[in-house]
Amino acid sequence: MTATRLTFWHINHEWLFYLLAVAVILIFSAGIYSHMIAWRKAVRLRPLQFHTRRFAHTVLEILTGRRIFMGDPAAGLMHGCILWGFITLFIGTVLVAVDHWAIQFLKGRLYLILEFVLDVAGLLLIVGLLWALVRRYLQRVPRLEKGLTHAGIPLLLVIVALTGYLTEGCRLAAQNPLWGPWSFMGWRLDFLWSDARGASTTYPFLWWLHALISLGTIAYLPYSRLFHILAAPVSVYFQDDPPAIIPVETRETTEEVYSFRQAVFFDACTRCGRCVAVCPATGAGEPFSPRDYILWARDNLKEKYSPFRKKRNPEQKGITPGEGVSSDSIWHCTTCRACLEVCPVYVAVPEAVRQTRSKVVEEGGDVPGALTQTLKKVYKYNNPWEATKTKRSNWSKDLAVPDLTKDTLPDGLCYFVGCTTSMDTRAQSIARSFSAILKHAGISFGTLGRGEPCCGDIARRAGEDGLFEINREDCTALFEEYGISRVVTSSPHCFHTFRNTYASYGALGDDAGKVVFNTRHYTQLLAELVAQRQLRFERRLPVTVTFHDPCYLGRYNRIFDAPRNVIKAIPGIRLKEMPHHGPDSLCCGGGGDRMWQEELDGDPKMSIIRIREAVSVGAELVITACPLCLIMLEDARKSDDLESKLRVMDLNELVVEALGLEQTSA
Repeated sequence: MTATRLTFWHINHEWLFYLLAVAVILIFSAGIYSHMIAWRKAVRLRPLQFHTRRFAHTVLEILTGRRIFMGDPAAGLMHGCILWGFITLFIGTVLVAVDHWAIQFLKGRLYLILEFVLDVAGLLLIVGLLWALVRRYLQRVPRLEKGLTHAGIPLLLVIVALTGYLTEGCRLAAQNPLWGPWSFMGWRLDFLWSDARGASTTYPFLWWLHALISLGTIAYLPYSRLFHILAAPVSVYFQDDPPAIIPVETRETTEEVYSFRQAVFFDACTRCGRCVAVCPATGAGEPFSPRDYILWARDNLKEKYSPFRKKRNPEQKGITPGEGVSSDSIWHCTTCRACLEVCPVYVAVPEAVRQTRSKVVEEGGDVPGALTQTLKKVYKYNNPWEATKTKRSNWSKDLAVPDLTKDTLPDGLCYFVGCTTSMDTRAQSIARSFSAILKHAGISFGTLGRGEPCCGDIARRAGEDGLFEINREDCTALFEEYGISRVVTSSPHCFHTFRNTYASYGALGDDAGKVVFNTRHYTQLLAELVAQRQLRFERRLPVTVTFHDPCYLGRYNRIFDAPRNVIKAIPGIRLKEMPHHGPDSLCCGGGGDRMWQEELDGDPKMSIIRIREAVSVGAELVITACPLCLIMLEDARKSDDLESKLRVMDLNELVVEALGLEQTSA
């Protein structure tokens, strides 16, 4: 007798199964629709396009689970067992359906191989699910939530797999086929039935039990955390989409808080807790958690759009508080992107937080008082520090730096000093040092003097989009007026704003007559000068240093090697990396406009956590490449009584010292 599968063997009332299957499909589709309606409502100003290369990358990313392995190989193996077990069982179910309804091809050896593979897949699924429960409740991995409700879905899937094996074992005990051992899991369970007659009697009950649990699981999927199975591939596909840019003049016709990409991200979140484990605000004991924020934002969307959720009062505004997210917690996010660096499905929390802030500002909600005053200064005086425009060029009054608004420098480099580097006493040394380096290297450059505007980063991070657009227009108009095509910045925030945010607005130039300008951060220029031997370090500095990666230079723009190449070129320097460095760097706590808010005390502060890590590796000198990081780490050094053990310097200051140009710095 040829080995083959007998569908509906000893099962009566097949029509009932199909009726239930139709009901499940309708319930499943309604659940999918409840998500899709929120996604659709959030599609704004950008049509969705299909990209073959992006699709191929998504398939590879999902099937390999590459990002799940990062930092936690055990989690990767566990997820791989569940994923491949689930996918294989799904494919097997489809093949059985095709065999039953279309072409009967599951015969002989092909059928036996399928039975063996499906038994292996079921075993993988059970191992992965039980492993997940062990990690959560016995190993108690800190980043995982421990509530009993989180055990429900794994246990449900385990029951589906076990009832499948029991049903298979009962059928094999009743039929006793020669090829039974190929279904090795079911074959091992046939001892539960003493004779074929008893197994034949029991089989229909087990079959219906397995069918009902399986159909129920499918129906439940869109309404549970399992929906990430469908949302995660979409999230990975859209990971590289630029943030939604909505001009202020169209805001009154736009009700949605989040973009399509963000709505998908929220549904894709698996609540794995990796974001919580790396969030500097959470680590410092502050009232912000990326995971709580994602759940809150998702609930806001569902309450507004889902047909299965109670709708809000029509007078209720777009942002409402929720469990785990207070009205002021969004201002604790440093926008450092550490969460995005580790998220398996690329949930971009910082940009979503910025969107929430924008809605709060638009609705006249609670904005920290100090930040409100800062934004007023930016609007009136083009800087966040002082109520004056006249002091912006004071740092250079004795350095004879050309002013590009007055002096003509053909093809000259525009050094965009930035608000903090211009106005803060400690940070001014960055500008003085960089100017000395450029002169030493024979680079023709100038600044915009007192006329230099704010780039708009402060307004952008605060969600004050109207002010940001004013800043952007001021900058691009000034660059165009004076024919500026090459820009170098002190601040990674200015660099990122020019290079990426302006580009999202199409503000870097085109063929329609707009100015075209290229932006670099000073570390890139220094690395280039070192590589071309325009900077040669003859002076030996026998000191142990460590480099602190600024978030907006490293994680945002992937510039990790340039500053290190400069440091390594200095004779005598011993560079020691902190445990958290490169993409894994710890935020200093100054990003996300936190520099201009009331004191946000953690326990301890983020900057102190970071400076202690530098001490732990035996560093005598901490080097950074951002004025905000410089200020935060300098303050932390003093607060933690480390002034006698450790110095904090900007990379420019180190280069000046290595070149023997100290006398030109402040």
